[in-house]
Amino acid sequence: MNKPQRLRAAALALVSAAALSAPAAHAQSGCLGVPSATTLNVSVEGVRSSSGLMTITLYGDDSRQFLVKKGSIKVNRTPAHAGVTRACIYVPKPGVYALAVYHDADGSRKLNRSGLGLPTEGYGFSNNPRTLAGLPSFSSVRLNVPKSGLTTHIQMKYP
Repeated sequence: MNKPQRLRAAALALVSAAALSAPAAHAQSGCLGVPSATTLNVSVEGVRSSSGLMTITLYGDDSRQFLVKKGSIKVNRTPAHAGVTRACIYVPKPGVYALAVYHDADGSRKLNRSGLGLPTEGYGFSNNPRTLAGLPSFSSVRLNVPKSGLTTHIQMKYP
């Protein structure tokens, strides 16, 4: 093999190696969580301030795990932005999930509550269910993610 043939063979080997690692190339810059081939764009709207963090918690399609300690698939945090906070999160694969978000305005990494146990920081859920009389039902927050790159809009509620 002469030098030009060796160079072409080396270039082909590099291109082939890059093609074999294509699933890793699916990783989108700036997405939160464990990289996968499926992403979900989250637009959290009605954010009151840019202080603290927006916490986006991803739950699987299991009502027994929704909003229970250690029941989530992943807790993602990103800086809050007044008005709209946007984030891209990885989900394990296409399927049904639920999202719960809260505006951790003081950056404590926990949802602050009143003496009665009610949230004192802004919160929201996928599908924007009514929450006047308590927590939403799991069926009201289920979100179908049939393919990568979809966007869901969550409206914040503040006490």
